[in-house]
Amino acid sequence: MSAKYIWMDGKLVPFAKATVHVQTHGLHFGTSAFEGIRAYASPSGPKLLFLDQHIQRLYASAKMLRMEIPFAPEAFANAVKSIIKKNGHASCYIRPICFRGDESMSMNPRRNSVRCAIITQELGTYLGQEAIELGIDAGISSWRRTAPGVGMPNAKIGGQYVNSVMMVMEAQDHGYVEAIALDAGGLISEGSGENIFAVHNGVIYTPPMAGSILLGITRTGVLQLAQHLGYEVREQAFTREFLYVCDEAFFTGTAAEVTPIRSIDKLKVGTGSRGPITQYIQQAFFDIVQSKVDDVWGWLTPIK
Repeated sequence: MSAKYIWMDGKLVPFAKATVHVQTHGLHFGTSAFEGIRAYASPSGPKLLFLDQHIQRLYASAKMLRMEIPFAPEAFANAVKSIIKKNGHASCYIRPICFRGDESMSMNPRRNSVRCAIITQELGTYLGQEAIELGIDAGISSWRRTAPGVGMPNAKIGGQYVNSVMMVMEAQDHGYVEAIALDAGGLISEGSGENIFAVHNGVIYTPPMAGSILLGITRTGVLQLAQHLGYEVREQAFTREFLYVCDEAFFTGTAAEVTPIRSIDKLKVGTGSRGPITQYIQQAFFDIVQSKVDDVWGWLTPIK
């Protein structure tokens, strides 16, 4: 459901009037940096998950793109809170985005202003409640993740997500819910918009930064949580066939949260259902973000 207002360049704008010109550089060349943030409902009002980390990554992506955001990080974080309050959300998904404006269509974007917006919308379980409980079917994509030196896989930049769009369309054409990408060397990288974890003999594996992954903020939280729960976690490269024989697998992401993978390339993962370690981590994650237990690591920021 669309919100009533969008924050745009420091002002609250009615949803229908939050528009840009067709010459906008970000539209033509993907010169944008963006984030996805979640706010969860709690008895004391909505709480933002990993707000500071998302704002830091937004500014880091903009820096890589040689784009200076015309607001201080603290002001941007406050704007996120203000638009949630204005739209009256109990919980929501938030999309901050900064992009090059419409002054020029030159390949060198430096003449263009930097525009900023924050969009909010109601969002339930991204891949469906059944996915959280039973898992999803995924397939290895024919599209490889962008290699370092070709793009900037550690940055969340708009134009790079055409790669993800192609993966998702291909996966769903083949009857899968989600895609799994290989890196340029043929090793497992990540999903189209999620990081991936595999469990084998009680050890949790996830690809390293050098595997052309986005350094997922939920990924970092789950690593922290898994280690706290007593699991051995290895950031280590692995092959697609390792996924065929692992005991469990799951995706993590702001939208996907912790989503089990029940099959890959039509082969069952483990028993073909959510595994016990995945379920344990998943429940611990939801207990924190849904304010059922104390937020001991300070993941949540209340909107006062």
